[in-house]
Amino acid sequence: MPRLQTLFASIRLLRPAQWIKNVFVLAALVFGVRPTSPNAVDALIAALEALAIFCMLSSSVYAFNDLMDYREDALHPTKKHRPVASGAISPTLAGIIAVALATIGSFGALRIGAGFALTAVSYLLLNLFYSLAGKRMVLLDVIIIAIGFVLRALAGAQAINVPVSAWLVVCTFTLCLFLGFGKRRCELAVLEAGGKASKHRATLASYTPEILSQFLAVSGAMAVITFLLYTLDGSNPTPRTLVFTTPLVLFSIFRYALVITRGQLTGPTDVLIRDRPFLVTAVLWVVVTMLLIAFDTQISPYLPALRYPYEQRATTQSVTAPADAIP
Repeated sequence: MPRLQTLFASIRLLRPAQWIKNVFVLAALVFGVRPTSPNAVDALIAALEALAIFCMLSSSVYAFNDLMDYREDALHPTKKHRPVASGAISPTLAGIIAVALATIGSFGALRIGAGFALTAVSYLLLNLFYSLAGKRMVLLDVIIIAIGFVLRALAGAQAINVPVSAWLVVCTFTLCLFLGFGKRRCELAVLEAGGKASKHRATLASYTPEILSQFLAVSGAMAVITFLLYTLDGSNPTPRTLVFTTPLVLFSIFRYALVITRGQLTGPTDVLIRDRPFLVTAVLWVVVTMLLIAFDTQISPYLPALRYPYEQRATTQSVTAPADAIP
C-alpha cells in the first residue's frame, strides 16, 4: 500500500494537468502546415514526438521546482498539498525523478534534431535559472516564464522544419506575459489577506494589485494587437479569415482578467479547467480556427470579402510597373 501511494504521489509530482501548456509546441503545426500538404502526416508525427518530449521536460522542471519550493509551498492554501510539501514524497525521490526525466527528454530531443535539442536544453537551463534565482527577481520572474512558452513554440517549428512568423512569436510572448501577470495578481489576492504573500513568493512583496492591473492591461492589449498583425500578414500560410476570430480572442482576454482579479482561481490552467465561459470560448476558438484552416477555400466565399493593406500595395505596384517601362 505505501508503494502504491508513492506511485500516485509521483504521478501528481509530474503535474499531468499542466501538460496542456505544452500545446504551444503544436502552434507551428497548426499555423504552418496545411492539412492537404504531402508531408502533413510526417509533420504531425514529429510534432507529437516533440510534444511528448516537452511533457517530460516540463515535468522534470515541475519536480525540481517542487523540490526547491516545498517549504514555501507549505504556506500556500492549495500548494501545501503538493507531494513534496505534504511529505508524500521525499525531496531525494523528487530530485531523482527530475534528473531522470531531464536526461530521457534531452536524449529524445537529440533524436529529433540538433536544433530542436538545443532549444529544448535552453528551455531546461532557463527553468533551472528560474528555480534557483529568477523567481525572486521582480518582473524577470514573469518574463522568464513567457520566454519558456516562446521556446516551446520555436521548438515545435524546428521539429517539423517550418519557418515561424515573427508576429506569432511576439504574440506568444505578450500573451504569456498577460497570463503570467494574471497569475501573480491572483496569488496576491489570495495570500495578501493572511499576510503570507511575500513568504510564499518573494516577488509578491514588490507587486501591488494596481501595478499588476496595469501590467495586465498593457500585455493583454499587446497580445491582441500582435494577433491582429499576424492575421493581417499576407506572407503567413494561415487563412486570412482568421481575423474573424478576433471577438473570441477579445472575450477570452477580458474573461481571464475578470476571473483573475477576483482571486478565486489560481492561474491559467485553473481558469481553463474550472471557468466554463472561458473554457467554452477557448474550445470554440480552436474549433473555428481548425475549420478555417482545413476548409479555407470552401468557407471563404461565404464570408465578407476584406481588402488588406498589402494587397493594395501589390495592386498599385502591378499597375504602375508597365507604365514605368514605357520609354
